[in-house]
Amino acid sequence: MRFATHLLLWQLACVIAVVGVCTAVFTWLGVQQLRAEAESSALGIARTVATDGDVRRAVEQISAQSAAPTAAALRGGPLAELAGEVEDTTGALFVVITDDRGIRLAHPDPQRLGEVVSTSFAEALAGRETVSWEAGTLGESARAKVPVFAPGTRVPVGEVSVGFARASVFDDLPPLLIGVGVAAAAALLIGALVSALIRRRLEALTLGVQPEELAALVQNQAAVLDGVGEGVLAYTPDRIVTVANASAARLLGIPEPVGLHIDDLPLPAELRAAISGVDSAKVRGQEPLIVGDRVVFVDTRPVTRSDRDLGRVAVIRDRTDIVRLSDRLDTVSTMTGALRAQRHEFSNRLHVAAGLIDAQRIAEARDYLSDGSTTRDAADTSIPIDEPFLRSLIEAKSIEADERGVRLTMSEASLVLGEVAAAEDIASVLGNLVDNAVRAAVASPEPRWVEVELLDDADTLVITVADSGGGIADPSRLFERNAERTDLAPDAVHGRGIGLPLVHEIADRLGGDVRLVDAGGTGSGAVFSARLPRTMKVCTTSDVEDE
Repeated sequence: MRFATHLLLWQLACVIAVVGVCTAVFTWLGVQQLRAEAESSALGIARTVATDGDVRRAVEQISAQSAAPTAAALRGGPLAELAGEVEDTTGALFVVITDDRGIRLAHPDPQRLGEVVSTSFAEALAGRETVSWEAGTLGESARAKVPVFAPGTRVPVGEVSVGFARASVFDDLPPLLIGVGVAAAAALLIGALVSALIRRRLEALTLGVQPEELAALVQNQAAVLDGVGEGVLAYTPDRIVTVANASAARLLGIPEPVGLHIDDLPLPAELRAAISGVDSAKVRGQEPLIVGDRVVFVDTRPVTRSDRDLGRVAVIRDRTDIVRLSDRLDTVSTMTGALRAQRHEFSNRLHVAAGLIDAQRIAEARDYLSDGSTTRDAADTSIPIDEPFLRSLIEAKSIEADERGVRLTMSEASLVLGEVAAAEDIASVLGNLVDNAVRAAVASPEPRWVEVELLDDADTLVITVADSGGGIADPSRLFERNAERTDLAPDAVHGRGIGLPLVHEIADRLGGDVRLVDAGGTGSGAVFSARLPRTMKVCTTSDVEDE
């Protein structure tokens, strides 16, 4: 059975259940209303008879007699006639009048006169009115019992009991049931029509695809979207986001992008342009973009079906770990190159010493080997810090710069007492700043130099890098990403690619900053400063004692 048929049957069953419950409730309410009306009518008639002056005097006189009245004396009496007239006028089953001993003074059956009533009359003699359904000599009825007070007093001297037969009470029930039945049938008919319309509408909206098939489609979509590490963002030709997996929301930093317009997404302008397909280079995923502390590539493609434009799909790839690994490999490569240069220099010195020894010029060989001015060891690089990572990195950068004709030195004011805790971030920031400074120095005339100063304060490392380049021509564009610029103008060598923007993003993520201290100019180069909190480990007294 198709789901639409199932839905129709369930809706019909629901409508039938609701209509059945409503019918039962309205029927019960109707019965209760008829009962209440009968009880109210009986009570009203009984009160009217009990307050009649003639009735009160007659009942008082009979109650005052020591002997009970006989049936013959009561038959045809004023009380019996009054009760009969009330019965004829109101349609009551009975109107019974008793004295304070429960003797019937008026009754529809003359044979019952002078007898004690079959139901309790204690409540009436206590001065209280009662309404109930009871079975007496005339059958079950809705009856009301009202006390009869002596004239001018509140002393009960008898009671008036008025009842309506069950059959007469529910004379109006069949029309009520017919009305409820008609309403129920109309409700069932309307429910069936609405259910049929809903079924047709459902099949039209789903193109005949059953919910089981829709569930499979949703599962497949969830498996595809959530099973890939890349972010997937799709939007309609109206630029309304319709699909965004968890990776896209995480990379973009937007918890719920679905339903938003592309222009309303809180994203950097260049990232929004890439997702929108405006920038062809960024659309093809050829240029990296910075989103918070992440480096991403965006690949955007149009989606069409039967020559109909369905919008675009943007694939956002997180390459932060690759960039960090690349920076680490660059650092290792730099250190490896430095070791290679040192090995080459050491090999050359061994060859010279060996030649001098072969020539029996022992003294000159000894002097040559002991000449520290020609040896690039740790002491000759003038690095006034003992932190192993920073010292190794500066030594490697110094040797690399020396191969390019640039002298890299450290300021004597450098002072680092802690240990490196975030090697990747420090290597990225310090390496980029030094590389940019060396590049700027290479593009400038002699003397070519770069000076680095390192200071730590608790867990914060402060880096200052100065160079002998031509300075920064346009500081306002310093942190712009412009990978297509290949000229070696001073502002290009400092701001080319993603080096400085990436350094700025790393420092900002750590809670620090990177700033241009001095733009430089004619005869002087630029000076950069970076403050990197949470990158150093403070050495305690116990650490110093252990060392």
